[in-house]
Amino acid sequence: MYVGRTVAGSIHDYKLFKLEFDPKIAWFKSIKIDVDLGYQGIKTDYQFSENICIPYKKPRKSNKNPEPKLTDKQKSENKLISKKRIYVENAISGIKRFQICVNRLRSKSNFFKDTIIRLAAGLFNLKNNFIIQ
Repeated sequence: MYVGRTVAGSIHDYKLFKLEFDPKIAWFKSIKIDVDLGYQGIKTDYQFSENICIPYKKPRKSNKNPEPKLTDKQKSENKLISKKRIYVENAISGIKRFQICVNRLRSKSNFFKDTIIRLAAGLFNLKNNFIIQ
């Protein structure tokens, strides 16, 4: 549904997310988003956290909690999130089948790099008859 800017180098996804979506603006007032565990802290950084769906993380092992486990409710919610997330992962791998998105591109134009990703995403959606309304 959304393709962000392409950035060279290794920059954490959540840092890029915060650069594109300023935490001071109420982005998620009317939009519901699903994110993965790489976005820890998103519920505290952004307003309208009830519209942000992030999986539960297994608690750390400690002296007070020697065998940490998620509750059955948390496990079932994580399973529902995973069922939606698999479509995203398959779309990412489908876009990467276009080798131009995976191999090193020796172009200095960031506009061109962004265009390639958008075109690959559009071709993937066209091939799979995904219609965004």
